Amino acid sequence: RGLTDISLLERFVHLRYVDLSKNKLKDLAPLSSLTQLLWLKVDGNLLTSTSMQELPYLQVISFDRNRITDFEGITHPLLTNLSLKENKIETVLGLSHDKLFSLQVLELRGNKLKSTAGLGFSKLKKLYLAKNTISSLEGLEEFEQLETLHLRDNKLEALDGFSDSMKCLQYLNLRSNEIKSFQEVEKLQVLPMLQTLVLMDNPCSQEPDYRLEVLSRLPWLQRLDKESIEEEERGEAQKIRQIRKEKEK
Repeated sequence: RGLTDISLLERFVHLRYVDLSKNKLKDLAPLSSLTQLLWLKVDGNLLTSTSMQELPYLQVISFDRNRITDFEGITHPLLTNLSLKENKIETVLGLSHDKLFSLQVLELRGNKLKSTAGLGFSKLKKLYLAKNTISSLEGLEEFEQLETLHLRDNKLEALDGFSDSMKCLQYLNLRSNEIKSFQEVEKLQVLPMLQTLVLMDNPCSQEPDYRLEVLSRLPWLQRLDKESIEEEERGEAQKIRQIRKEKEK
């Protein structure tokens, strides 16, 4: 609607669900009086900051497609879902780990992050980081409850940084990165619960016997790219693994 002023909302102190998407808002200060708010969507505005007064019951926020550069001012203690897709975030500056202890889903697709450092939350289950410029994986040992990690369309050449403390990770998307060798794939052996791996559109996926080479290193996978693992494939991968072991001896 092209709204620039939402001061009228200050009077509606019992509002619980507010959608202000596709306006021209630059300031969310009038929402500070909405202490009963549970759900807030402000996608597609002109916001450069997420700064708001702490709201005690707020559980879901979406700031997608704004001009936000950091996390300053997000301190809502019951927040479980936070989306900042397609902003201009380069750093985790302002991220309040001590306040966001309920966070389970963090959506940061389409920003300018270069690393995963500082994004670990004790209860985080899903992290979406596609279409950034991430070239290094840091701080992953903090992701003890993470189940889903999306890193599609980044700049990863190496897979250093994955930790054996990531005991819950089941889905990992690494599509369209710059992973060239199966030695890098081998580093994912520290992920005991990994069931689905997406590696297509990496240089290594063009290698002969690509699927078998990956399976010989990660035999517990249930799905590679878009296809389930067939028992015949599993058997072939086992043979390759045995041959490799004999050569190493």
